[in-house]
Amino acid sequence: MGEQRGRAQPYCNQSSDRRREWELLAVLGTCTRRVRSTNYPLCCPPLKSSTGEEKEHGGQICGSPRWRWRDCPRTGAHLDAVAADPGFDTGGGSSSSTDTGQEKEPLEDSVFEPLDPGVAVPILEYNREPNKYGDGVPKENSPFINNTDDKGNSYDGTNMALFEEEMDSNPMVSSFLSKLANYTNLSQGAQEHEEADDDEGRRRRVNPQMGTFMGVYLPCLQNILGVILFLRLTWIVGTAGILESLAIVGLCCSCTMLTAISMSAIATNGVVPAGGSYYMISRSLGPEFGGAVGLCFYLGTTFAGSMYILGTIEILLTYMVPKAAIFVADKKEDELDALLNNMRVYGTCCLALMAVVVFVGVKYVNKLALVFLACVILSILAIYAGVIKTIFDPPYFPVCMLGNRTLKNHQFDKCNKTEVIDNMTVTTQLWSLFCDGSHLNATCNEYFASNNVTELQGIPGLTSGVISENMWSTYGPLGMLVEKSNLPSLEGGDPTQDIYMPYVVNDITTFFTLLVGIYFPSVTGIMAGSNRSGDLRDAQKSIPIGTILAITTTSVIYITSVVLFGACIEGVLLRDKYGDSVKGNLVIGTLSWPSPWVIVIGSFFSCCGAGLQSLTGAPRLLQAIARDGIVPFLQVFGHGKANGEPTWALLLTAGICEIGILIASLDAVAPILSMFFLMCYLFVNLACAVQTLLRTPNWRPRFKYYHWALSFLGMSLCLAIMFISSWYYAIVAMVIAGCIYKYIEYRGAEKEWGDGIRGLSLNAARYALNRLEDAPPHTKNWRPQLLVLLNVDSDQAVKHPRLLSFTTQLKAGKGLTIVGNVLQGTYLTKEAEAKKAEQNIKAAMSAERTKGFCHVVVSSNLRDGVSHLIQSAGLGGMKHNTVLMAWPGAWKQSNDPQSWRNFIETIRETTAAHQALLVAKNVDSFPTNQDRLGEGTIDVWWVVHDGGLLMLLPFLLRQHKVWRKCKMRIFTVAQMDDNSIQMKKDLQMFLYHLRLDAEVEVVEMHDNDISAFTYEKTLMMEQRSQMLKQMHLSRTEREREAQLIHDRNTASHATINDKVDAEPEQVHMTWTKDKLLTERNRNRECNANVAVRDLFNMKPNQTNVRRMHTAVKLNEVVVNKSQGAHLVLLNMPGPPRNRGGDENYMEFLEVLLEGLNRVLLVRGGGREVITIYS
Repeated sequence: MGEQRGRAQPYCNQSSDRRREWELLAVLGTCTRRVRSTNYPLCCPPLKSSTGEEKEHGGQICGSPRWRWRDCPRTGAHLDAVAADPGFDTGGGSSSSTDTGQEKEPLEDSVFEPLDPGVAVPILEYNREPNKYGDGVPKENSPFINNTDDKGNSYDGTNMALFEEEMDSNPMVSSFLSKLANYTNLSQGAQEHEEADDDEGRRRRVNPQMGTFMGVYLPCLQNILGVILFLRLTWIVGTAGILESLAIVGLCCSCTMLTAISMSAIATNGVVPAGGSYYMISRSLGPEFGGAVGLCFYLGTTFAGSMYILGTIEILLTYMVPKAAIFVADKKEDELDALLNNMRVYGTCCLALMAVVVFVGVKYVNKLALVFLACVILSILAIYAGVIKTIFDPPYFPVCMLGNRTLKNHQFDKCNKTEVIDNMTVTTQLWSLFCDGSHLNATCNEYFASNNVTELQGIPGLTSGVISENMWSTYGPLGMLVEKSNLPSLEGGDPTQDIYMPYVVNDITTFFTLLVGIYFPSVTGIMAGSNRSGDLRDAQKSIPIGTILAITTTSVIYITSVVLFGACIEGVLLRDKYGDSVKGNLVIGTLSWPSPWVIVIGSFFSCCGAGLQSLTGAPRLLQAIARDGIVPFLQVFGHGKANGEPTWALLLTAGICEIGILIASLDAVAPILSMFFLMCYLFVNLACAVQTLLRTPNWRPRFKYYHWALSFLGMSLCLAIMFISSWYYAIVAMVIAGCIYKYIEYRGAEKEWGDGIRGLSLNAARYALNRLEDAPPHTKNWRPQLLVLLNVDSDQAVKHPRLLSFTTQLKAGKGLTIVGNVLQGTYLTKEAEAKKAEQNIKAAMSAERTKGFCHVVVSSNLRDGVSHLIQSAGLGGMKHNTVLMAWPGAWKQSNDPQSWRNFIETIRETTAAHQALLVAKNVDSFPTNQDRLGEGTIDVWWVVHDGGLLMLLPFLLRQHKVWRKCKMRIFTVAQMDDNSIQMKKDLQMFLYHLRLDAEVEVVEMHDNDISAFTYEKTLMMEQRSQMLKQMHLSRTEREREAQLIHDRNTASHATINDKVDAEPEQVHMTWTKDKLLTERNRNRECNANVAVRDLFNMKPNQTNVRRMHTAVKLNEVVVNKSQGAHLVLLNMPGPPRNRGGDENYMEFLEVLLEGLNRVLLVRGGGREVITIYS
């Protein structure tokens, strides 16, 4: 029954639709790869061993995109034989051989066509690379129609044929989702995240398995709780009082809680790879902010390592092995220096040891993290247990008081001046410290003699009521004695001698803001969870929950610790930083149960572990920044050992850490790292606020409990705490971040990360454009907004880069600059050339330091393209008002008259658009940005007033260092009936009101008779123009006819008449072999010769003669006065209204500019651009 029920029908007996369905199911992974198939017999045949026994294939899915077809020999048996084999049943019968001894024809319609015997089936890779069988040509009903060898091209079935041409760039959704499902996110450089595969001998990644508790909560807890809690919190409570201590804790914890909310929003807005806070900030605020804040965070983490090492050494030398000190002070006033020197020596040795440990075995550091965390938790539990014990059995730690002053009891055991031994009164060790001898009549310190010695209970207990005394602050200067105010005290003695007495004193000046800076490092470490995002099973869920829970837990610990310390410990003992009044015991240790050593040992290992974690994390953070490539000089630190360990970054980290150790004071190092962490937290809040306010489409955090107001509050708190704790450190940190920011902006690699600052810029630009009126600006705000018409050659290289140099000199980075270019053709055919031209223009703009935008237009003809640029360049109110272009110097030699016609049409269109026009002649001789012109002049020839642009341009040019030394001269032209003296005075007064420094000169032009040269030049111009209109000649013929006209006007009149009859014989236009064309060209020749004869007899037009006369005379005056000027600015006459005289217009301009080197023709836009009013 099993065989009958489970036997599959042969493949060839199925309908074409059924076979296609089987093929699709095979590709999609429905059939199994085991020998015993169920319903679809499209599976690998069983393997044959040398003895004829069958092997199984391991049960893998043969069509699944994640598995390969391996070891499936093509035995010649096609699918019919496989499908009909009784072994392919579900009844559990023994499988039989597939080798039936029959050779059947291969299936034509199947994608599974067999190859030659013994050839293995091609491997079906993960990306669904299409297989090719037989001749490699897919059949029509194949699910891989039109397949290629390109990965990712394939699609499922013929119903997707509509999208087949897009498969190379747009993969199928099923393939895309498969890749996403197998995405793994691992932290950088951690070799322990990989393990060996014994079967294939290669590395494979392990899916992250850490949850919220182990992956986020405990690491944050370990990083937050640490050295400050054990070594400084009791001192902070004693100095600031309970109320102000609660304010400090509340302020700092609120800052970190708000930052955690912002960080949770960013961390749940997509996948956060390794790099943690640096990655979040850089991808949210851009590479400049990311690099600056990332390096600040790196410096903060590095100095945190210094602080933890200093804490370790302080615990070691002060509380564990005081006799291990190398430097021992002979005098009391030298004790601080000796302590600092010991810290430097031992700290350096400890740093070297830790660096070696990190270099050799970072995996062991990570494995020991739980041990260090256990030490922290046990220490905190010991504190709470000790607090409970004080209710009914307070520990005995007496504090010796002299008057109201606290004494160090290192050198005496009994808190008495004298004692009775064998009915004899003898002095104690305390007596010897204040007197010059041990006998009773010795000379003693006056204060010692005047006051009694009393003994206080250092730990009076939770129910003692000491909380009321510890409620208020007791700040003081350096060297202030630690006193109990309610004890009687008689003043006396020399206060300057107190420093030599065994009193407990302040080692630093204390005030509220200082304590904020010292305390803040105890709340840092909230980034520990986000830094491990690559190891989390569900980072978007674990990071917010774990981080906020950790901050809440630690905040509760800190708040309760402040209250409990103030309620259990005597105030003078709280203010005793190093526990000198209780024989050098750790103050917090005196409260713990069962022994102070629990806290001492626990805090020691806690500081060791935190230091190792800092030396492990900081180099990886630096490596992540270096590998991003945004800071060029840091790229060397992106390299390391073969397994990715950041060796060079570790060396730099150790070097910077050594700087903190040389400072040697934990109280001095703590504010430094507070600044760097606060900078980081500030920008995390800023990133969240910016993204929230911009409402970018990609801003979709899964964490919903955030608001931009909370982020701004957190940012304000960070900024306030920075300046509260240390305003000078805050300024230094901001200067460092600012320098890094500017360096990355200037030299860093360009990165586009879709950051929020770019979105903010776009938003600000949109807002400004909406506010900017489309109407022309006021005259006082007018500045040239340039549209530079640039030409490129056939290779899309810039023809006149000096035009960009001149633009830079004219603009100096201010205002709008659009560099436009027109390519002739259609965009579909010229797309590649347009992109290449745009890249070349941008490169030229960068080389010439031209700040602006590039716009390349492809148009059917150049004239329309330029017209489109003039009309549409710019956006809203930010449009150009001036067009800058180069003079077409080769217009006479060009065989295409369209070049100079386009130039004239551009002039007409700028005039119609009420835009100014600047035309630079000989632009290639203009100075570069590196040139420095010496003493010289910029000459302005003010012939007609068209808005004052001629006056404004030299002033703008002289702002640039290239033209700064040039003087400005203004020439104006007076006619015969003008009073030139009065004109000069008026012009000088006008320039005075315009606040322009310039020399003024009035040039008189007399109404001389028109010279024969002018007539001759006009006649030549008109003859040439008329001839070229009547005769459509080639370039060679133009030159020939031009030579003919030249000869005609340079010889005598009689000789010219003789040549008129002979000259046509020199014009040969028969260049074809065909007889008909020969006759036609001969007729054309006759007609042309008749036209030439008419040209020789024509008279010049009087209007053209007058215009030529003006051009000639004005050119003579300009050349005479300004031939040596660095630049000549000249009014540009307008083109004729009748387009028939366009070529004459070009001749007029050519004559006007003849003999001048650098000329800028200026044509105003029809409005005033300069004013005398403020």
